[in-house]
Amino acid sequence: MRTVFSFNVEPRVPDKLSALTEIAYNLWWSWHHDAIALFRRIDRELWEDVNHNPVVLLGRANQERLEALAEDDGYLSHLNRVYTAFKTYLGQKGWFGEKYPNLNITIAYFSMEYGLTEGLPIYSGGLGVLSGDTMKSASDLGLPFVGVGLAYQQGYFRQYLNIDGWQQESYPVNDFYTMPMTPVVAADGSRLKAPIWFPHATVMVQIWRVNVGRVPLFLLDTNIPENGPNDSKITDSLYGGDQEMRIQQETVLGIGGIRALDAMKITPTVCHMNEGHSAFLTLERIRQLREKTDLPYAEAREAVGSSNVFTTHTPVPAGFDVFSPALMEKYLRDYPERLGLSKRAFFGLGRKNPDNQEEGFNMALLAGRHASYINGVSQLHAEVTREMWRDQWPEVPSNEIPISGITNGIHMRTWMSHDMAELLDTYIGGDWHSDPEDKTIWRRIEKIPDEELWKTHVRRRERMVNFIRQRLHQQYLRRGAHASELTEALETLNPNALTIGFARRFATYKRATLILRNPERLRHLLLDEKRPIQLVFAGKAHPKDLHGKELIKQIVHFARSADIRRRVVFLEDYDLVMARYLVQGVDVWLNTPRRPLEASGTSGMKAAANGALNLSVLDGWWNEGYEPDVGWAIGHGESYDDLTTQDHVEANALYNLLEREIIPFFYKLSPDGLPRGWIHMMKQSMMKLAPVFNTHRMIQEYTEHFYLPAALRTMKLGANDHAGALELAAWKAKVWANWKDVKIGEVKFANGRVFQVGQDIAVEAVVQLGTLAPTDASVQIYVGALDSEGHIVSGETLQMEPAQQLEPGHHLYRCRVQCRRSGRQGFGVRVVPSHPDLVTPFDLSVMTWV
Repeated sequence: MRTVFSFNVEPRVPDKLSALTEIAYNLWWSWHHDAIALFRRIDRELWEDVNHNPVVLLGRANQERLEALAEDDGYLSHLNRVYTAFKTYLGQKGWFGEKYPNLNITIAYFSMEYGLTEGLPIYSGGLGVLSGDTMKSASDLGLPFVGVGLAYQQGYFRQYLNIDGWQQESYPVNDFYTMPMTPVVAADGSRLKAPIWFPHATVMVQIWRVNVGRVPLFLLDTNIPENGPNDSKITDSLYGGDQEMRIQQETVLGIGGIRALDAMKITPTVCHMNEGHSAFLTLERIRQLREKTDLPYAEAREAVGSSNVFTTHTPVPAGFDVFSPALMEKYLRDYPERLGLSKRAFFGLGRKNPDNQEEGFNMALLAGRHASYINGVSQLHAEVTREMWRDQWPEVPSNEIPISGITNGIHMRTWMSHDMAELLDTYIGGDWHSDPEDKTIWRRIEKIPDEELWKTHVRRRERMVNFIRQRLHQQYLRRGAHASELTEALETLNPNALTIGFARRFATYKRATLILRNPERLRHLLLDEKRPIQLVFAGKAHPKDLHGKELIKQIVHFARSADIRRRVVFLEDYDLVMARYLVQGVDVWLNTPRRPLEASGTSGMKAAANGALNLSVLDGWWNEGYEPDVGWAIGHGESYDDLTTQDHVEANALYNLLEREIIPFFYKLSPDGLPRGWIHMMKQSMMKLAPVFNTHRMIQEYTEHFYLPAALRTMKLGANDHAGALELAAWKAKVWANWKDVKIGEVKFANGRVFQVGQDIAVEAVVQLGTLAPTDASVQIYVGALDSEGHIVSGETLQMEPAQQLEPGHHLYRCRVQCRRSGRQGFGVRVVPSHPDLVTPFDLSVMTWV
């Protein structure tokens, strides 16, 4: 092949419009409607053609058009308004800067995917959208935050259906030079790169920067000339390839991510692993610290682990990445020696049973064992995760297992429609932009006239229907449809009918076809001329998920029935653009997961923010958000052993809700033609859900519960050449060696006596600590109501106080237990390790019960 010399061509933007380029390269524009309108004004059709990518827009815009806009006073005024708002935003401190002005820390957030804007397609679904919304809220709140991810040359696949409704995949190539991202360069102007040791070669990763408001996202890319053909493809596609490709990508993300930050001289105080994909960063951080300080592994682990945060999104053990011993040996064979561990001990870091040499290496276990803070993404998911992980803390009651719940949220300004945002600005003021978690602001929604709210919602539904018709027309054109079908596409759906939306990943547990379980019953609802309903489906199945593809096919075939084909649609290639139209336009958002397999779910939050009402199984976030006046619950949170029975019962419950409550309620009009009862529920939903289920609230919880305690603990352990880490590791070793001698002797209390509510029970216990001091251990009473089998349910912990030393190593402890409620109660006495630098007393996984 002939040598090709590459060069870049940038658009020639007139000087008067130069601010457009600066704005285009900062994704701040993506959550500010006035900025979006600024780019749309350049060329509305081109804006849609370039998938809302302002960099491509400026490059393709007609030069004469740009020159004309440079002389257009109206456009220049619009540009000045947007640019002033942009610069003002960048100069603000935000919540964090105002509350913690003297705290110098850096939080590094690692995620496999980021759904920031459709013009940067490096996301697949909910995890990526959450990561994108997290970045935006971190910017709004002024956190000292950096994101780390991968720059996928092909991103996630594009979906299209064949004539039989079977999902097909295509993989268009991303051109990073026409996207809102720039390469990171060294002081001499060369591309900044970081090395990763692979078994066959040193793989280099180059770094791209994406500006997300006030915070940067750094994306790692192996597609560079220094790497061989196979290594160049490591960052080709998201969730593509086999297990070997997966371990390569996760090595690049975790180990390469830390080295990339190091190359940019960014030293994270806290590392947040969003899911276990980046867990190898824990090993790299320990390696780097050991090489700088010669600390043994145990001490280095204390110093590093104190500043790691791990968020799991997985509700089933099979969802965790597990790599074979052979792959681990191949790609991380140098790490045991670099960490000062035997191979057996190293591989044990990712095994449930460290001694089982046949067991695979679990990335979630690696992350959890090297993180001081672990959380699920809803309160119910935290409960599920505690049960999944309980064998890691076998003696700890379920409610005390140190895995907390921080419920996901959405970035409100990204997902709120322009029409709804303007309505809120008019009637409740603009404070919801910066303080969406302030409930007092949202209570003002009551002031919005019913007519105004309904008119805004109806307008959004009409726009959604028009969007769907255009998308269907494009789908039919690609398939070579007849003229009559093309005409029919433009007549699909009724802009005034009750519209139910279902759009998400087509995994089998999400049960997309539950509403189709009784086709005739559903058909009766669809064909009701007086009170019609219509269904909009969208979503992708993983390319290897044949069951998910079959669900899509079932929906497509059902929708082709001649009598209902204008009332049921499946939209191809679900993306952020489509998601916005759907959550902003439907009346009801349907979610039918098999409880408790929905870790959180955020699409329903987006719909609620726009006035749609949720109809969902009590799973994920809806288990917390549901109240009778904000939406509907399918079932009552029951668990089923027989899945067929569950589907039958919950499908019937869904039909009953539609027939008896939802449809009559929607079509119940007041004399002035408004569904005032429905509008009242819309207001209640927005007032109660919006201030809770947003990423501003979520990020503040992460900051105050995890980031700040982790940062302060890390600073303490790292002071004076890591003296705190050395002391803590030595203390743990002492406790481990001597815990076998800890025993609880006689426990005294008024056994057999009947107590009344409000009375106290005096409890005494003799505890043998051996060579440990009373300051090394905490003696506790765990008290609560008893179930039918005599187990304590959701107990609480009380501290027993040392009263006297009876003889060397033997101590008397006392406590008073208050009888707070009637019924059968019980308590246990236990001893757990105690140290001021422990995040949780269960950190050592040792405990002694009476």
